[in-house]
Amino acid sequence: MDLKLNNKRVLVMASSKGLGKAIATEFAREGADVFLTSRSEKSLSAAADEIRHETGNDRIRFSPCDMSSADELRDLFSEVRQTMGDPDILINNTGGPKAGGFDGVTDGDWMHAFEQNLLSYARTVREVLPAMKKNGWGRIVNISSSSTKEVIDNLILSNTMRAGMVGLSKSLAREFAGDHILVNTVGPGRIETDRILELDSVTADRLGVGINEITKEQQSRIPMGRYGRPDEFARAVVFLASGANTYLTGQSLVIDGGMLKAL
Repeated sequence: MDLKLNNKRVLVMASSKGLGKAIATEFAREGADVFLTSRSEKSLSAAADEIRHETGNDRIRFSPCDMSSADELRDLFSEVRQTMGDPDILINNTGGPKAGGFDGVTDGDWMHAFEQNLLSYARTVREVLPAMKKNGWGRIVNISSSSTKEVIDNLILSNTMRAGMVGLSKSLAREFAGDHILVNTVGPGRIETDRILELDSVTADRLGVGINEITKEQQSRIPMGRYGRPDEFARAVVFLASGANTYLTGQSLVIDGGMLKAL
């Protein structure tokens, strides 16, 4: 299948590692121009070198940015336009918010999660929409969580902000479908990333058991019997953001190896 991504301009947020890096790698493999960003310039430089080496695609750029900062986001998009041009494709992605139940989070935690995990997505979309509308083509994929389908205990901030993200995506999909801008949400289940290691560690500490015990128990809940790989997740995202996808919009997909029981 031709994904029609050669020379498309792609901005992948939070892409120095984990799911973001895996997504950027798949876009590079398909011949796209890829712009990486995260908070660490050192990590970005290393990721860009690895992607160039793995894919043979030298059109990989990067610049650091804290997604919770409106000023840094404006500066980022200014640099993206100067060095690559307006993005044809936006992949919104951030690190997950602080773990904890309702009694364990403060007003500051709520505000940080809102700015990092919801408002930042609205800000980035605001930056890319004018050019996408002018060009009559665009793809936006918002990376969320399996909590959009089935809440996860002890992750109240994620449960709340990710649900808002789905509402944002659905509204955008309906509002801009006539401009041929397709917007979808994709949530990971248990994919092997630093975030899952962090959550398993938090659970292990809370229950007073070893992390291997938690990992084994979590994997037993997945019909496929294992955690997913970042590249498996990335390929689904890249299809949704590609020219091969011409009609699928406004959807909220979870990639979880069959883990969720919710319909």
